[in-house]
Amino acid sequence: MTSGFDPDEIVTVLLPDDEYTHVPDEAENYNESMYLNAFDLGMEAGGWFRLGNRVNEGYAEMSVCLYLPDGRVGFMFGRPKIDSNDAMDAGGLRIDVVEPFEHLTVTYDGKVCLLDDPASMADPRTAFRENPIVGCSVQLDYRGVSPMYGGKPQYADGREIPVEPGKSFAKAHYEQHCSVTGTITVDATPSTDESPAGDPVVMEIDGLGLRDKSWGPRYWQALTWYRWLPMVFGDDFAMMLSVIDRGPDDNGDPRPAATGGMVLVGDEYHKILDCRIDSDWNDRGEQTAMRCWAKTAEREYDITGEVLSMIPLRNRRATPDGDWLHTRITEAMTRFECDGRVGIGMSEYLDQVVEGWPIGVPRP
Repeated sequence: MTSGFDPDEIVTVLLPDDEYTHVPDEAENYNESMYLNAFDLGMEAGGWFRLGNRVNEGYAEMSVCLYLPDGRVGFMFGRPKIDSNDAMDAGGLRIDVVEPFEHLTVTYDGKVCLLDDPASMADPRTAFRENPIVGCSVQLDYRGVSPMYGGKPQYADGREIPVEPGKSFAKAHYEQHCSVTGTITVDATPSTDESPAGDPVVMEIDGLGLRDKSWGPRYWQALTWYRWLPMVFGDDFAMMLSVIDRGPDDNGDPRPAATGGMVLVGDEYHKILDCRIDSDWNDRGEQTAMRCWAKTAEREYDITGEVLSMIPLRNRRATPDGDWLHTRITEAMTRFECDGRVGIGMSEYLDQVVEGWPIGVPRP
């Protein structure tokens, strides 16, 4: 008689301690990342915040992106030095766990580059030189309105699943929809010879958002392309749709893109079994709208999306041979509609740039 226990079965584990930082892997590109977005549907405004501790490389990736009600975008990115993985606190951005799975806070005390034309961030050096840099403060409370989704895959007997650091995007990942309250303040633009000082922007946020966390080795070039759509319609209805293309398999044969995500219905998540995202593009290959379909065990959903404000970002990395790899990530605040309800969220599209064009976007 056997117990039926299979030590090689893969299970997903998520513990309250995972809300805090982990002991880093030995991989040089170990990355512990926390991301949180927040949107107020009434204002059609909000933002997102990310810290990625790359402690074995001696720095953190710090990003703050704010979509203002008047269409401007405030953005800041930095690689502040860190020497430990003890906290998510770098470059003026801090993320604290008040109660695991229930309550987190985000604070930022720093500056943002205030962009009248967010598309100009395609050339970050010029964008930061030619646009005003102003003070910014953020104080937000995140409280879970859903269960947790995801965790760390491992073998049933507790063994780690080996990952190849050079091809890894993360070894563990989870997400949660949240209510968000607090204040985002962007200081007034300074006066110049050509224009008077602008007015400060104060956004009192009483909205919703999504947070995620991942850890393990990461290169932004580990995936060929992905489409990630987190959206919120209310504290009883929200979604995340994901389509990921990892490129050919080890034999060089093409493999289908992986689809996934979840739908929050009431206080339960329904796993997405299949989904599709069909996008419209501008002449720069950036998403402008999308028509989506998602299927759970319970039903099917049709969702449309319209980009409200978009900023193009990039990550570049040199290979040991000295070749430069270029990843583009277009970050768009997007209005969604489903089942007669209007929601808001993000359409985040990542593509490797090959011969000057994002690889997952049809050429004009």
